[in-house]
Amino acid sequence: MNVKVDENSGFCFGVVYAIQMAEDELDANGTLYCLGDIVHNNMEVDRLSAKGLKIIDHDQLKQLHDTKVLIRAHGEPPETYKIAIENNIQLIDASCPVVLKLQNRIRNGYEDKGEGQIVVYGKSGHAEVNGLVGQTKGEAIIANDLDDLDQIDFNRPIKFFSQTTQPTEGYKSMRDEIIRRMREVGNDENLFFEANDTLCRQVSNREPQLRVFAAEYDVIIFVSGKKSSNGKVLYDVCKAVNPNSYFISTREEFDKNWIAGFESVGICGATSTPMWLMEEIATNIRAEANLIEAS
Repeated sequence: MNVKVDENSGFCFGVVYAIQMAEDELDANGTLYCLGDIVHNNMEVDRLSAKGLKIIDHDQLKQLHDTKVLIRAHGEPPETYKIAIENNIQLIDASCPVVLKLQNRIRNGYEDKGEGQIVVYGKSGHAEVNGLVGQTKGEAIIANDLDDLDQIDFNRPIKFFSQTTQPTEGYKSMRDEIIRRMREVGNDENLFFEANDTLCRQVSNREPQLRVFAAEYDVIIFVSGKKSSNGKVLYDVCKAVNPNSYFISTREEFDKNWIAGFESVGICGATSTPMWLMEEIATNIRAEANLIEAS
């Protein structure tokens, strides 16, 4: 059986950077606090926890003093930096450069909005979105689907941004619907609407790459943590192209019946999926395939 791991899958550069910073600190000092899961993949979190990484939440951050805390790639709102200064916490800031640029754009847009509104296409409660909304003192409108657009006053100007990992087609759909509703109330979108395509191209380019990859194999095994927004989006891309696509987070979740009678298996994953995990699953599938052939 032909079993191939997608070479374009795996960590994006922002996650690679955050994990490298964590490992460097752990190698030097043996322990490090991290504000939230460093990546939305339990297997990778467990690996780093075994090396001394301690995951904390924002309430626990407020109780810490005189220590080091890693800021993961998702970024953080201004309040986190304020707490760090007050508690003499040294922040190891691994915020993704793409996210930091977006935070700056939203903050500048908020300061210049006048009577307008800041709208963020993203998932409420997601770590990156919390950091983005924090740039607007919590005033930004979060819209993850078309129904959420009902929160917007279409008689007022709108500055539209997107969480970096949202799907390209979803962004276009939301943008076009905002324009349609502005026209409906008689507003000229050229005067009252500013659309900012702030999707991460390293992430969004994986959609067309995965469509090609998923079509090349009989079965697709998509590997991702269940908390990963990017993973859910990319899995749906695979499933739309290849109905024989299956979502797993660990090798134990793999069912050998999925590959029985087929000749090829493609293994791919999210931007938060470690390559070592996909390779481990590939090895396991090859072993299962050999047992099936032998029987």
